[in-house]
Order: sequence, then structure tokens, then C-alpha cells
Amino acid sequence: MSFSCEIPAVPTLQRDDDDLRITRWDFEPGAATGWHEHGWPYFVIMLTDGLLRVHNGKIVAENPLVQGQSYNRPAGVQHDVMNGSPHPIAFVEIEIKRPQAIPF
Repeated sequence: MSFSCEIPAVPTLQRDDDDLRITRWDFEPGAATGWHEHGWPYFVIMLTDGLLRVHNGKIVAENPLVQGQSYNRPAGVQHDVMNGSPHPIAFVEIEIKRPQAIPF
């Protein structure tokens, strides 16, 4: 179900408490996160332009994104994410553990 890849994406945990988990992800060209599932709803904010290849277990979608662009997904999403760009990319992922505790 995951990409055949020998280069792991590098997560750097920035915050992990009862309310949020914030992780910066850095990807060399061809690097991937590995198959995983999100237990909480989450947001992603691109730090660089890049092409994300997302494998959902059945198909691979190519998502070109630009620096500063964001998207969100609900809890329960299962996937593997690969850098399809010819250059390194990075994004910040914010997982919302207790949505009711975040003052929006």
C-alpha cells in the first residue's frame, strides 16, 4: 500500500501536547512518509512549492502545491506521501487533538 522508497521523509516535532501536534516534514526528492493513518483532523501548510504524490492504498494522486498553500483532512485518513518534485520540499502539519479546546 505504500510507495517503494528507500528515502524517508524527516519529521521534526515542534509541539505535542493535549491540544495539538505540530510537525515539520522535510522531503528530499523521492522521499516518502511511509504508510500511516491520522487519528485527528489536520492541516498542512506548504513551506515550499512542490508536487506531493499521495497514495491512498488504491490510487496515486499528484497534487501540485505552492508555498503558503494549505489544505486540511479529517481524522482517519490513511495514506503515504512522497515528494514528486526534483527538489527538496517541506511542509508543516498541524493535527488538532481537541478541536473544542482551540479558540478559532
